[in-house]
Amino acid sequence: MRNKTTLQGLPAFRRAFNAAVLICVASALSVASQAPTELERIKAAGTLQIVSRNGPTTYYEGSNGLVGFEYTLAKAFADQLGVDLAIRDEEDLSTLLDVVATPAVDIGAAGLTVTPQRSEKVEFGPAYLDITHQIIYRAGEKRPRSFDDVIGGDLLVIANSAHAEHLRRLKNDYPALSWREQPDLEMLDLVEMVHSGAIDYAMVDSNAYSINRSLYPRARVGFELEETQQLAWAFPRQRDDSLLRAAEAFFQRVKTDGTLADIRERYYGHVNEINSGGALLFAKRIESRLPKWEGKLKTAAAQFDLDWHLLAAISYQESHWNARAKSPTGVRGLMMLTQTTAREMGVSNRLDPTQSVYGGAKYFRKIYDRIPADIQGSDRLWLALAAYNVGFGHLEDARVLTERFGGDPDKWVDVREHLPKLAKRKYYRSTRHGYARGWEPVTYVQHIRQFYTILAWNEKLEQRRLAAALEAKRKDEGDFQKVNMPYIRNLSMSLL
Repeated sequence: MRNKTTLQGLPAFRRAFNAAVLICVASALSVASQAPTELERIKAAGTLQIVSRNGPTTYYEGSNGLVGFEYTLAKAFADQLGVDLAIRDEEDLSTLLDVVATPAVDIGAAGLTVTPQRSEKVEFGPAYLDITHQIIYRAGEKRPRSFDDVIGGDLLVIANSAHAEHLRRLKNDYPALSWREQPDLEMLDLVEMVHSGAIDYAMVDSNAYSINRSLYPRARVGFELEETQQLAWAFPRQRDDSLLRAAEAFFQRVKTDGTLADIRERYYGHVNEINSGGALLFAKRIESRLPKWEGKLKTAAAQFDLDWHLLAAISYQESHWNARAKSPTGVRGLMMLTQTTAREMGVSNRLDPTQSVYGGAKYFRKIYDRIPADIQGSDRLWLALAAYNVGFGHLEDARVLTERFGGDPDKWVDVREHLPKLAKRKYYRSTRHGYARGWEPVTYVQHIRQFYTILAWNEKLEQRRLAAALEAKRKDEGDFQKVNMPYIRNLSMSLL
């Protein structure tokens, strides 16, 4: 009869072997039972969840989807992780930081300034932008050069902002300093309020001021606080650091390969504006550049039943008739098409002038046809141009606001008065598509109307020059001008 053996009864080497096996199995079971890291959980879920604040320095809806400094940066991180990006909007900054600690959110990405008080709530990642806090005032008033000059004035900041925290720390040095805090504001609103004289002073970030200063030129910088501030993403303190370490590696890469610099340039780089010399430059380029593209513009215009002068004006506004033009935002070619629009219009090479003009004409025609059928004439044209620039959804938001404030949403003269409201929090937070740089389509349409008129004048003048050559033997140049100037003036009025 065979005896049953136990571990104690086995030879020493077998007991040692079996013990080692048991240890390995126990270790493997222990590892298998451990919870996944934050990074593993996000990759398994397939989505990176961020909380942000809809606005010009964070994220907003552009003509071809979401854009904005924070959005572009977060999207690049999500792409590196191989997951989708989802955004939760939170208006109040204090609540936003509290939300970072909840399971529903992975990162707070809202242009957050790193401060001692905030660092008690969240863990900040690597800084990606250095800014300063600025006190702004209205041009024509006495310029403040320190907080001594601000005392007694109406100073407004966003509630629960780094600016409010900074002012509370300064209270020890300036006991008489007082200010107001308001939660439902964007820094754009503060700049406008200073510009209009509604308040005396505001504290804003230098990056926000640089974006908005051309809009409100009476708002000037009085002085900057000496300390440089840093913007960074916020991470939950109570979780493991796997996501934070991945973010550190991401920022190391984008700083090294130039991606971060490109994103900064896209949103904070210098933007050329048409100045008083723009008309002269345009006149020169009508002679030097337009003849090369005129045939393509006329062909595309005929194909889509458009005025070729209009296409020429759009293409000049977009690229100054430079077929190889490229903007910091990635749009390219004669009509400066985005990759998304190019694919939608069947354009395979945006730098091909024929394809670019075809794609731009087709896209504009598509937008023009979407304008409600009862809107006709120049109103339909100007509204379509505004939608071409800012996006159809934002145009519809502006039309809703126009009607809400008693204007006619079918009239460009009324809609253009309300488009800039899309950049103000108290208005865009109630719209379907949120924040937009609403002043840009107003300027865009005005420029194109000017270019369109000049082009039409130029063609008529060319016809008159031919007539003048035939009559040169009978009339001198002065008589010819006297006859035709009234006609040109009437033409300009009809086009405008």
